[in-house]
Amino acid sequence: MTTTPARTTRWPGFALLCTAQLMVLLDTTIVNIALPAAQHDLGLSDTDRHWIVTAYMLAFGALLLPAGRISDAIGRRRALLVGVLGFGLASAAGGAALNGGLLIGARAAQGAFAALLAPTAMALLTALFTDPVERGRAFGRFSAVVGAGGAAGLLAGGLLTAALDWRWCLYVNVPIAAVAAAFIPALLPETPSHRLRLDPLSTALGVTGAAALVYATTGELRWLAPAAVLLGAFALRQVKSANPLLPPRLLTDRRRLGSLTAITTTMAAMFGTMLVLTYQLQEVLGFDPLRTGLAILPGTAVTVLTASQISGRLMAKLSPRLLIVPGMLVTAAGLALLTQLTPDSTYAGAILPAQLVFGLGTGLVMSPSMSAALTSAAPADTGTVSALLSTAQQLGGSIGIAVLNGIATVAAGGATLAAQVHGHAIAAAVAAGLMLAGALLSGLLLGR
Repeated sequence: MTTTPARTTRWPGFALLCTAQLMVLLDTTIVNIALPAAQHDLGLSDTDRHWIVTAYMLAFGALLLPAGRISDAIGRRRALLVGVLGFGLASAAGGAALNGGLLIGARAAQGAFAALLAPTAMALLTALFTDPVERGRAFGRFSAVVGAGGAAGLLAGGLLTAALDWRWCLYVNVPIAAVAAAFIPALLPETPSHRLRLDPLSTALGVTGAAALVYATTGELRWLAPAAVLLGAFALRQVKSANPLLPPRLLTDRRRLGSLTAITTTMAAMFGTMLVLTYQLQEVLGFDPLRTGLAILPGTAVTVLTASQISGRLMAKLSPRLLIVPGMLVTAAGLALLTQLTPDSTYAGAILPAQLVFGLGTGLVMSPSMSAALTSAAPADTGTVSALLSTAQQLGGSIGIAVLNGIATVAAGGATLAAQVHGHAIAAAVAAGLMLAGALLSGLLLGR
């Protein structure tokens, strides 16, 4: 029997989608370690340097929903090509920036194209794989890339900055984007385009509300109230608008709501704990940035292996709840181990075991959550639902970093080493409690 072209290109196309997604995820953290070098080279002040990270997060988080609708409208292969090429050009501009303003502008442009790229890649995954068994494996491996992206960015940033220059944290995307763009037409199917009907008021409220919420998570808490007002007005507009940016019917599916709850909670715990662990490794144990990146890898490796080899294979046999809820409970157990941190705790005796348990739990959660949210979506809504998932990941990670970092700082209550470690332990306890609450809510929503 002759194999159809779509079948022969399925897994190469999958590898291409993972590459595109990894670019987006790497750039959420890859410049973090390079910040001091970039600040010194471009003459940025201490108060302005955070915009190198914040500009990317703001544009990415704020534009995800309209970008998902655009992807549905123009066809997803075309949308992915535009996103990849735009991301590569913005990366080249950032690497060549002559001053801080140009670098920050390039990072905002990266975030805008990432908002188009991320949900489109996830939506194309459902178009490539229709068989439940193969789709489960594909989502398992794809979610492994999502889990590995943040830690891989820290490690890559340390390596590139030490071996070459901070600018290569941006230049590295250029050849990747060029190769990806060359293969997109041959390896990925085009999806039907639909008439784009964006309600201007919905779009304005959604973009500004999401931007205000993301900005509030960077420590600017005074933006929480405007974010709440704008997002509340956005929700009311979705009910009344003939062409809502986020159709309310997409949020009436309990299984999708349970999946979104699980993803948001898990990403908040994952990214928030990763930041706390970074402080513990560098400030308490004295690790340098590169060694810190390497020390975080074992937990990431367990997440990748669990998502790709265990949950991806079990998804065709078990209901989402039987993977997601136990995964969240295991994640909470790993976080509970970190509540026992002391100034004398060692990496091998305290941090590594917690990472391994934590990684196992998150690996069980991500794949079935993504699959359950997308499987019941109509083809015309896949881009919007994918944007919802990306929004849950982005906002969950941002909120986790802001909340757990703030809790660790307040709980420390002093500059002594013992006080810092106490703050880290309290943050881990809060993260564990968050995962337990998330497991309960997700379990109730997911149903049998």
